[in-house]
Amino acid sequence: MAYFRTRQSLLRSPFTSSFQAAGFLIRRSSMAPKGRTVSKRKASSSGDEDDEPKTKTKRSKIASPASSPGNAQPTNKVLPVHITFPRRTPGTLRLATWNICGLAASQKKGFKYYVEAEDADILVLTETKVNDEPVDPVIKDRYPYRYWSISDKKTYSGTAILSKHKPLNVTKTLPGHPDPSLVKGRIITLEFETCYLIATYVVNAGTGLKTLDAKKEWNVHFEAYIRDLDKKKPVIWTGDLNVAPTELDLSNAKRNWNKTAGYTEAETTAFKHILNPPADSDAGRFVDVWRHLHPEDQHYTYFSYRFNCREKGLGWRLDMFVLSERIVERTRMCEIRSEIYGASDHCPVVMEFEFEAGP
Repeated sequence: MAYFRTRQSLLRSPFTSSFQAAGFLIRRSSMAPKGRTVSKRKASSSGDEDDEPKTKTKRSKIASPASSPGNAQPTNKVLPVHITFPRRTPGTLRLATWNICGLAASQKKGFKYYVEAEDADILVLTETKVNDEPVDPVIKDRYPYRYWSISDKKTYSGTAILSKHKPLNVTKTLPGHPDPSLVKGRIITLEFETCYLIATYVVNAGTGLKTLDAKKEWNVHFEAYIRDLDKKKPVIWTGDLNVAPTELDLSNAKRNWNKTAGYTEAETTAFKHILNPPADSDAGRFVDVWRHLHPEDQHYTYFSYRFNCREKGLGWRLDMFVLSERIVERTRMCEIRSEIYGASDHCPVVMEFEFEAGP
């Protein structure tokens, strides 16, 4: 059974931005249903809470690779049947996170084709919108350990961790938060032998910032929680974090500043404070892994269904992997799967992380 374990030789190895993921290939098949198109591109790509209106399904278009990075995006309405990725780096664990904007809807648009192709060791799903633990063969057959956090509100929020490796402990609460009903469906923590894995679908500040106070309250308690865990063992935090940390992480940053959920001073400051605590604090630092590896890139993981945002390259980077600084050098790849679009308004993010197999 494989567990997360620190290997001293790995900790001494240098960590540089040279660890880049190879592109992956989506192959056309004569068996692919009408309307499913394919692309051959390097991965790159942003997510929100409310349901978006569905646009009329058209024959998929593939944007020109010669376009700017923000615009060179496939615009599939469903996923192709045949998807392939590069083989994982030997000695690594592959983790993926994906806001699926409703499991039932995603299943109708090719959800299983991505899950089968990625074959992640641990797959985090956010905004599942399930009311009960689903019975899905593609999930059940691949992941023996399945944990679902389900909201009391029907078809709302929802977080899941699907794992090939058995954790030591599982929790679904945010200690100290005064409203358990708000937390339910938004967080799951797995404890492994040498690290914690936290999956979150973080509270959204809402249209017109109407729930910004709820977001602030979440941030206060979450920072205390992740700090407490980090003192015990390293942390991997992932999911839809519902914040665009910098102006590079969304389109039209100036226009959205302090007006749009996910890009306010309160939200970005709270996130920065987790990454870089005050110098006089004994708290550990955290690293936004994709941004660390791609310091100047402007790619997104979420494109609203409204206003043809995908076609226009208007997006947000809201889905991430954030690691305790002391284990970041064990990361061997972190990429946005831009090509995996059509089954959700978000794209998956994948990370490969060095580990040592247990007995």
